[in-house]
Amino acid sequence: MSVNERSGQFARALLGLRELIMDGAFAGGTRLPETALAERLDISRTPLRQAMDRLIDEGLLERIPTGGCRVASFTINDIIDAMELRGVIEGTAARLAAERGADPEVMAEMTGVLEVLDKAVWGGPKVDFDTYVRENARFHGLLSRLAGSPVIEREVERIVRLPLASPSAFLRGQEFVPDFQASLRRAQRQHRHICEAIQAREGARAEALAREHARLARENLEHVMQGDPSLAGRVPGLALVSA
Repeated sequence: MSVNERSGQFARALLGLRELIMDGAFAGGTRLPETALAERLDISRTPLRQAMDRLIDEGLLERIPTGGCRVASFTINDIIDAMELRGVIEGTAARLAAERGADPEVMAEMTGVLEVLDKAVWGGPKVDFDTYVRENARFHGLLSRLAGSPVIEREVERIVRLPLASPSAFLRGQEFVPDFQASLRRAQRQHRHICEAIQAREGARAEALAREHARLARENLEHVMQGDPSLAGRVPGLALVSA
C-alpha cells in the first residue's frame, strides 16, 4: 500500500469514527469493538487504531487499562468549561491581532466572510442557515489565524473538536426557532464588532468582545437543554453529555 493510500485510510477512519461518536452511535462509556468497526468503516485495523489514538488525544475516547478504548462521557460543566476556554483562546487571538497588526490578506478574507454573513442573516425574512454554518466556521478559523500564531491556531483547532465546543455546535436542526434566529443576528453583530476592534488596534476591546461572543454558545446550550426536547436529538455530540 502506498503512502497516499495509507494516509487516505487514516483520514477515512478518523472522519468515520468521529461522525459515529458525535452522532450517538456509541453511548458514553461504551467500549469500541475494533473488528466490527473496521468492517463497518471498510478499513483495516491499523488506520482504525491510529484514528482511535487521535481521538484519545482530542478527548473523545479514553484508554482502558486492560486494553482498547471507550467513548468518553461529558458533563454539562465539562462542555461549559470547553466553551469558556475557547473564548479565552479566541479572545487572546483577537487581542494579539489588534496589538501586532492583523495579516492584511487574512483580514481581507474575513471582511468578505462578514459580507456573506450579513446577507445570510439579513438578506431575507429568515436566516440562510446553510450559508451561515459554512461562513461562521470560516470566520472563526480566520480569527485564529489573524494573530499569525501557530500556537493559537493549534489550540483553537484542538478545543473545537470537543463535543459541543465548536462555534457551530448548536446551529444544525434549529432553523425554524425564532429566538435562535435572533441569536444568530446578535452573533453576526458581534462578529462585526470584533473585526472593527481589531482593525482599530483596540486589543483589550477585541479580546473582551471575542470572549463575550463565545458565551453565546452557553446560552444556546441552555436553550437546547431547557427548550424543545426534540432539538437535542439533532445536535451532534449531545448524546455524550450527561446532566
